[in-house]
Amino acid sequence: MKPQIELSRPTFPLDLFGPTEIKNPGTEYFSSAEKIGQFLKESLKQDPHFYLFSPDETTSNKLDAAFDVSARAWALPVREWDLPEAENGRIVELLSENTLFGVMAGHVLSGEPAMMTSYEAFFPIITSQLLQYLKFLSQSADVPWRNSVPAINLLSTSTCWRQDHNGFSHQSPMLISTLLSQPSNLVNCLFPVDDVAAAAAYDFMCNSQNVVNLTTFNKTNEPRWIDRNHAAFQFDHGASIFGFISDDNPDYIFTAAGDIATREAIRAIEILKQDLPERRFRFVGINALSYGAIGTTNAKLSYDLFNEFYTTDRPIIVNFHGYAGALRNILSNYTNQYRLSVHGFEEHGSTTTPFEMLRLNHASRYDLCIDVAYKEHREDLVARYSSIIQENTRHALEFGEDQISML
Repeated sequence: MKPQIELSRPTFPLDLFGPTEIKNPGTEYFSSAEKIGQFLKESLKQDPHFYLFSPDETTSNKLDAAFDVSARAWALPVREWDLPEAENGRIVELLSENTLFGVMAGHVLSGEPAMMTSYEAFFPIITSQLLQYLKFLSQSADVPWRNSVPAINLLSTSTCWRQDHNGFSHQSPMLISTLLSQPSNLVNCLFPVDDVAAAAAYDFMCNSQNVVNLTTFNKTNEPRWIDRNHAAFQFDHGASIFGFISDDNPDYIFTAAGDIATREAIRAIEILKQDLPERRFRFVGINALSYGAIGTTNAKLSYDLFNEFYTTDRPIIVNFHGYAGALRNILSNYTNQYRLSVHGFEEHGSTTTPFEMLRLNHASRYDLCIDVAYKEHREDLVARYSSIIQENTRHALEFGEDQISML
C-alpha cells in the first residue's frame, strides 16, 4: 500500500471520547448511536466538504444531532411543512442505497470525507459495488500517481438483534460475513461495545485511508463497560481482557464481538460465578475483525497475545453479533477449533421481544450458561437454565414482553 498522505479531518473535543475511569462497569446506559451523532455533528461543523449519506434514516437511527449543523440536501422548493432542507445541505437522504453509495464513492475518490448509514439488513444491497470498489483500491495501490483517499465508512445500525417492530425482514448481518471473506485485506469490521468504544471507532474511521470500514452498533441504550484508555488499547490490539469480570488462571474463557453479544456474555459470567463459585472465568472483548484475524488491517492480534488473552487450552465460549461461522473461521486461525463453542445469528427471527430474539438464535446469557453447565456435567443447572428460558417464552407470548430483565 502506498504511503498515506495528510487529509483534512476535524479535531474532536476530548470530552466527547468519554471518561478515563468507569467505577461501576455495566450499570450506566448510553446510546452509541447518539454518541456517533455528536461526532457527525462535529465533522459537519468543522469540514465544509464532509457529507453524510442516508436512506432517510438519520433521525430513526438517532444520528439526528447532525441536523444541528446541516440541513438535508434539497433541490425543490422548500415548503413550510418540510423538515430541515436546503440547497446547500450536506445530509443526503434518498431511499436508494445503490445511488447513495455511488455518489459517496465519487466524493471520497475526490479526496473528501463522507460517511453512509443504513439499517444493517439493507446494507447488503450495495455488496457488488463494495466488492468492485475493493478491487479498485487493490489495483490503484500499484499506480504511483494515484493519491491516497479517505476510507469508505459505513455506519450499520438498527441491527438484527433489536428489530422489535420490523421483524424478520429487517434481520441480516450478511455484509459482515461477505466483507470478512475478502482476501484483499482492505476491510475493517468494527464492533464498538458501548458509547465510549463507539467514539474511538469514529476517530479510527476518520483517520483511515484506502480501506472500507463497517461499524456495527445498536441504537438502543446499552451498558457502558470501558473507559477511553481501554477503548484506545483495543484499537492497538483488536481485543482486550475486561478486568472487572475476569479471574486469573481461568477455567473458561468467554469472548464476544458486538454490543448485545457482549452484554449477554458478561451477564452469563455473572450467573455462573454465583452457580459455580469454584470455577474461574475470563471475558475477552473483541472490537475489530479483518481478513483472517482479530484486529484491524494494520493492527492484527498476534498469536502470542492471543494465547495470553485466551490461554492455550481452556474452553472458549463465543458470542458473535453476526453469523457464527464468520468468527469461528477467524478463531480457528489462532487455536484448535475444538476449544470453541460459537454462538451467533442463526437466521431465526420474528417481531418479538429482545430476549426471545436471543433465545431463537441460542445467543442469550442462559444459552451460554448451558454450554458451561454441560461441560461441568451439571444436569441440574442445564435443567434450571432451560426452565428459565422456557418460562420467559411463555410469558412473552402471553404478555408481549420479557420476564427476564435486559439490563
